[in-house]
Order: sequence, then C-alpha cells, then structure tokens
Amino acid sequence: MKSEHIRTELPSPSYPRDYPFVMSHGRGVEVWDVDGNRFLDFAAGIAVCSTGHCHPHVVQSVQQAAERFLHISSDYWHEGQVRLAERMAALAPMGEPAMSFFCQSGTESVEGALKLARYVSGRPRFIGFLGGFHGRTMGSLAFTSSKYTQQKGFFPTMPGVTLVPYPNPYRPLFAGEDQGQAVLAYIENVLFAGAVPPGEVAAVLVEPIQGEGGYIVPPASFLPGLRALCDRHGILLIADEVQSGIGRTGKMFACEHWGVAPDILTVAKGLGSGLPIGMVVAKKRVMEKWTRGAHGNTFGGNPLCCAAALATLDLVEGGYMRNADDVGRYFRRRLRELMDRHPYIGEVRGKGMMIGMELVKDRASQEPAKELCDAVVTRAYHNGLLLLSCGQSTVRFMPPLVATRENADEAVTLLEASLGGGRS
Repeated sequence: MKSEHIRTELPSPSYPRDYPFVMSHGRGVEVWDVDGNRFLDFAAGIAVCSTGHCHPHVVQSVQQAAERFLHISSDYWHEGQVRLAERMAALAPMGEPAMSFFCQSGTESVEGALKLARYVSGRPRFIGFLGGFHGRTMGSLAFTSSKYTQQKGFFPTMPGVTLVPYPNPYRPLFAGEDQGQAVLAYIENVLFAGAVPPGEVAAVLVEPIQGEGGYIVPPASFLPGLRALCDRHGILLIADEVQSGIGRTGKMFACEHWGVAPDILTVAKGLGSGLPIGMVVAKKRVMEKWTRGAHGNTFGGNPLCCAAALATLDLVEGGYMRNADDVGRYFRRRLRELMDRHPYIGEVRGKGMMIGMELVKDRASQEPAKELCDAVVTRAYHNGLLLLSCGQSTVRFMPPLVATRENADEAVTLLEASLGGGRS
C-alpha cells in the first residue's frame, strides 16, 4: 500500500533507520519532500517539533525577535531571556523556587547539570541507568548506553559513573513482581553495600520515561522510591526531561506523573519547536551555590530561541498538552487493537504522545524482532509515514502535540500496511 500522497518512486533506503527523505517544507503534522510527496510526520524531528511544523505563532514570534537583534552574549541580559527564566521557574516541578541556566542542546543541558551537581555536592561519583541516552559529549556520553556504537571508540569518557539496570516490566531482570523496587534494592543493598560509597555519589541521572532505550515506562514505585533513596544519602536527583518534557507525556514534565520533584531538571528538544535551545533548571538553593564564572557559554539565551520557547509554552499550556493526553490515549488504544491481528506486537506502552510499540518474534519468548522493526520503519516511509525506532525492536511514535485523532487513524492505517505479515 502507498498513501495517495506519494506521487513519485522513492529511492531505495539503507537499513536500519536511514531513509532518503529530503524535506521541502512542513505544516503541522505534514511534511513534503522535494519531489512533492506528502508524509505524515510521527517523528517530529526526534520529538523536537512539539507545536508542529512552522506554527504561525512560533514563526511570528521568531520573526519579530529577529527584527530587533540576533545575538547578545551571555555577559548581558535581554527581556526574552528573563521572561523565559521566570516562566520556567513557575512551571518547574520542584515545589520551591527554581533558577535556570541557558544553553543550546540536550547534551549541553546534561553537561551543565552534571557540573552543577559535582560543584555543589563536592562529591565525585554518579549513578545512571543502562539503556539511557543523555547525549554524545564526553560527560553525558559516560551515561549513554542505549547502543554500544555510541560509546565505541571514545573510551575513556568521564570517570566515576556507575550504570545500573532501568526497571523494565516487559523484560524483567530481577526476581519479583515490582521491578522498580528490585532495582532500588539492588542499588541500596548491593551497589552501596560493596562497590560504591553512597557518600561519594553527587547525583543520580534518570530519564523519567526512558527514551532511546525503548520508550520504557517504569513501575509506579520506581521514581518515588528513587527520590527517597537519594534523600536518605544526600544525593541529588537529576531528571533528564530532554525528550519527555514540555507537554509530550500529557503533563509539562514526565516526572509529574509520579509526583516526584527533582533537584535538577534538563530540558531541550520540544522547548523551541525546532530552534536549538536547552535549559538546566534547578532548585534555587542548589543553583545559587554556583559562583560567578563557574559555568557559562556564548550562545545561551539566544533571543530567537527564547522567543520560540515562549511561544511554544503559550501553545503547550494553551491546549496542546491536553491534546497530547487525549489523542495519545486514543492512539494507544488504536495501536493495541492491532495486537489482535498481529501477534508479533509484544507490547504498546507510553504516556501522552510518547509511545512505543515493541515488536517480537513471538509473544511467548519475547525475543526482539530487530529486523522486522527496521523493515516496518522503512516500509512506513515508502507508505508515507515517518517513524523512528528505539531500543532493540521498538517502533516509537512522537508526533507533534497538535496531532488529531484523524491523524492517528491515518497513521494506524499506514502502519498496518507497513506491518505486512510480520516478515522482515
């Protein structure tokens, strides 16, 4: 099956995730290539285009900012930067006053969070989670473990990082029903008892919903338990919300689903609707311990990026976050209906518009169907649907938060055609 919007023969792609899409323009959830073929975009630039492509409010805000000035270094302030800092302080899930540091990307926001944690705690060690993705610069790369190719050739990265399993209810590693409690017990009773002195741990870095590792939603006990563990040992909790934040999960930040207040939070991706911006948001009593000159950059708080972020937050708070929750629930229900007809769909999971569909060779063994996953993503492209994979064999859906139920229905139709008979 091909979408009626695919007008030309599409070039043959290379596996696993590359396909030769050359973009011409986009509007909302739709994008067009240079040959005039129209695609439904359920990748959104890796969860970046939160308000859809070229939302008029975002475009107008950027244009107006560009008419005033394009850059002023971080040695100075400007009104848009102050407004965004105040806005983020009001939205931050800390439950107390918060401050922000401005940067350009997710990996830079993680690097800033790590530096802040080490600086204010005076401790040298960190704990992260297997399957995590936090960036590709040398500090964040020490935590990134969703694919070994991200690490290959770059050792040694930042020292002092210990990785532990992320609780995955679909693929449990520990005995017991609650994988969240099992992971916490492993940290407390094994790691801290024999390998890592808890008094030397500056922070735990965690994705509230693991992204590149498979769009894994942890058990309900995990994040509250992790918060309690950190509190017992005087460890800072860093929530990496680069992919899950800014309304994607139906709440402004994913950690709010479990009522957990981190000490430090990282945001990027969807914050700028496509413009490069990142922020380190922390409790004021933590960030104000940074002394002058302890950290900085040149482009942080760029006026165009701040304008885009403020417009994005207007739209997300104004209804797109609620839409992500509503349409996300509907879309997950439609995807689960496919399970009755396609036995190689092992699980559909997610919150809001952060949704994963894990493909397996059979449900009994749950053996990952990597080749099938790659093939489905490629077939979907040829059928007019842009997707990406994550984990070992999970198709992920991260459409713009403006997506409608009609968009979800079209995506399901194109996806089912792309699933075929389950053959790679």
